[in-house]
Amino acid sequence: MTRTQPPRHSRAGLYAPFVLVLIVLAGWTGWWFYLTRQIDARLETQVQALRQGGWTVRYDDKTITGWPFRTHVVLDRLVVGMPSGHALAAPELTAEANAYQPTKWVVVAPQGLVLTRAGKGEVAVKGDAIRMSASGVDQRWPNLALEMVNPVFTTQTGAEPFPIARAERIEIYARPHLEGSAAPADDVDVMFRLVGGQGRADGPVEGFAQDGYLTTQIEAVIGQAGLLKTGGDAGGVFSAWTKGGGAFREVRGDLQAGDSRATLTSDLLKADADGRLTGQVALQAQKPLPALSGLMATRQGAVNRIGAAGAAAAAGAAQATGQEQLPLTLVFRDGRTWLGPFPLAPAPKLF
Repeated sequence: MTRTQPPRHSRAGLYAPFVLVLIVLAGWTGWWFYLTRQIDARLETQVQALRQGGWTVRYDDKTITGWPFRTHVVLDRLVVGMPSGHALAAPELTAEANAYQPTKWVVVAPQGLVLTRAGKGEVAVKGDAIRMSASGVDQRWPNLALEMVNPVFTTQTGAEPFPIARAERIEIYARPHLEGSAAPADDVDVMFRLVGGQGRADGPVEGFAQDGYLTTQIEAVIGQAGLLKTGGDAGGVFSAWTKGGGAFREVRGDLQAGDSRATLTSDLLKADADGRLTGQVALQAQKPLPALSGLMATRQGAVNRIGAAGAAAAAGAAQATGQEQLPLTLVFRDGRTWLGPFPLAPAPKLF
């Protein structure tokens, strides 16, 4: 009697998931290599465009890794110099994005930075973290965030002193101006935060903070920000911006220096032909006398001690009347910073 053989089941179904995974992996790998080639090409295109505009851009080596889910770019010994003479150098700079979200990047300087100030020399910057994030890089204006955690600023040999020696945090944020549908497309909102800043020894920041800490937060709208993309000329990145009508609008901020505190507002701040800030800032100050007295004791820098003494005397007289909130007006004109009729120091220089 012949025994009937049981039917043999096909094993193709067992292999199907593995085949599908291999197909997806091959497709994703192709996308990853295509994406990294595009990133590399755009990076080189941007570098060439900057060089043609008078910038100095160089690096010793470039690597792109991160397969399968990331794009990780490393530039060794990077140097970026502006036509004005300002420059930034990093022993190593890394940039990373998810391969499935290539419009959002995180940039890190793990070994710190060296900033070159035109005519003033180099400052080394190191800290627990120096990083920047950029999202929406395919838009006209991406969202940017720069963060330094416990940065230390070391002036290099032969350079002019840097006003800040260290800080707990420094943060800078920028985004497209969002207020009102009629807002100009070239306007950008910015915010600067300095937390726990310590001035250099015998410098104006140390005196102003009464040997304590300087903490400030300032917000503003940068008008005609598109002119900043040109990179500027020998006068600096703000030179062409100023000549094109650029200005800071809706300036708001808070300032704390030791026991002295103030809130500040300004509708409009510009720069003159020499790059010095012009305009006025309204202050509502609490206990301004210690800060102004600290400026009088400054042994280095460009602080006008006679002007600081006059401003301190006026503040002291007003404080003696029992005023808790003292209104003050800070004026930038003729290249100087004035508090009422008293000149304090040179006006901040943008370029």
